[in-house]
Formats: sequence, C-alpha cells, structure tokens
Amino acid sequence: MMAKVLINGQSKQLLSTADRGLSYGDGLFETIQIADGAPLLWHAHLQRMQRGAEKLKIPFDDTLADLFYREFLSLLDSTNANAVLKLTLTRGVGMRGYKPDPRAAITRICSLTALPDFTAQQRLGIKVRLCQLQLARQPVLAGLKHLNRLEQVLARSEWDDPDITEGLVCDTDGYLIEGTMSNLFWVTNGVLYTPDLSYSGVEGVIRNALISLCRQKTQLEVQTAAYKLPQLLAADEVFVCNSVINILPVIKLLVDDKALASMDYQVGPVTAGLQKMLHNLYLKDASN
Repeated sequence: MMAKVLINGQSKQLLSTADRGLSYGDGLFETIQIADGAPLLWHAHLQRMQRGAEKLKIPFDDTLADLFYREFLSLLDSTNANAVLKLTLTRGVGMRGYKPDPRAAITRICSLTALPDFTAQQRLGIKVRLCQLQLARQPVLAGLKHLNRLEQVLARSEWDDPDITEGLVCDTDGYLIEGTMSNLFWVTNGVLYTPDLSYSGVEGVIRNALISLCRQKTQLEVQTAAYKLPQLLAADEVFVCNSVINILPVIKLLVDDKALASMDYQVGPVTAGLQKMLHNLYLKDASN
C-alpha cells in the first residue's frame, strides 16, 4: 500500500523548506491504528496532541480536530480499512531563527500507510536489547510525542539483527524509561510496573489506557516510579506496547551487544490477560 497524504487538506507530498517542523522539529504527531475503518482510541490520541500543543503553545481547538478527522475520512477506502494513520501538526512556515512567529499558520499532515502484521509476535513474544544511548532528562518535554526524535533514531540504529524487535532505553541517570518505539511494563509477584515519565519518554496512549483499565477493572496493582535495570531483570513477565504493535510480550532481553548477558521471560498470564482487555477496549471504542 502506497502512502496516501494530505497536507493542509491538499493531496501533495511537498512541504515548505521553511516549515518549522522540518527546520526545528517544532511540532507533534500521533500514530493511530485503523481497524475495519475505525481509528482506535481516536479521542485519546487527539487529547494527547492537544495537551502537547498547549505545552508548545501551538494553536489547537475543536475545529482543528474536526479537520483532521474529515481528512482521515477522505483518505479512507476499502483498500486501507486496516492501516496506520499518522497525524502531524507543526507550527507552520516561519522565518529563519528559533523565535516563533505568533502569526504563522499551522501545518497539518494526514497520512495513511499499511498496517504491519504483529500477530505472531503478539502470541509468541519478541526479543529485545538494552540500548547504549541514554535519553536526556527534560521535564518540559517529557511525555510529549513531539517531532524531535533523534534520540530514538540513534538508539534504533544500534542494531541490525532482524530477530530483535525493540530496544530499551534508560535516561542519563540510569533509570529505565521505554522502548525506542514503545512503552515498557513488567510484572513481578503479581504487581504491574511501568517507569515514571516525568523527566523523559513518551506518555503513550496505550500505556495510559492499560494503567486506567487495571486500576478500574481489575485487582492488579499498578506501580509507577523510577526503576533501574535490576528490577526489570527480576521480573516474571515483561511486555512493550504502542498503538500499532498493541502488546508484545518480551521473551528475551539482551543486556549487552555480544549477548554475553541475557534474561529469558515467559509469555505469562498477566500479559495475556491485558492483551484480551486491550482487544475488548478496541471493540468497545470502534463501536462508539
């Protein structure tokens, strides 16, 4: 499936070289799974983009959200009923220099691409590695899905092994944060743990949904704090998640490049139960 793209509602692939999203990474994006033509957890994604826009002082209102939705519908047809929708919002075209122009018209980009198939990995689990790159601690940007993704690019460039699906990253203080493209969870003695993202990382929509589901609908205790590698190595179950891969159990963690140190895990009952809960949430959301 070729990517289908709209820029400010127009079918084109060209962006101004003066756009601040290109020049400075001055913007935000959302990646949304489309299942049978329905954008899953649409409102949660748009709410996160709006929260990010408020922090970056980029205009965002209900009219903009409606424009994104109408443009998504115009791209949708029977050939891409199952796809990945990416919404990008930038501050728009501006003059050279970091100072934002309050009069600049924002840029919005809406694109549809093929949905990768992670069915086997969701059932059998994946192999991950610990990355050497460490994320900067910056509380102003922590949690935001902003366009500055060089840290993730560098972390992902650390391996070429196709058998390794994801890399885990810590911050510069050595605290576990997330995967290069995902959020991280683990289970120890029946308690679900996930790193605090107050200083680094992306506050994922699926991450937040799982925390909320556990606290509302199950007896599973959820703990969010600053954790280091030994706590992950002692886990009973580990998984990563995002809006495209859903929940992928981790069955092996490589701690160094030469695989001299590694840890094996099982696809456990808590992970399997959360996969079912997320599936049911999708079904409920798609029917609304």
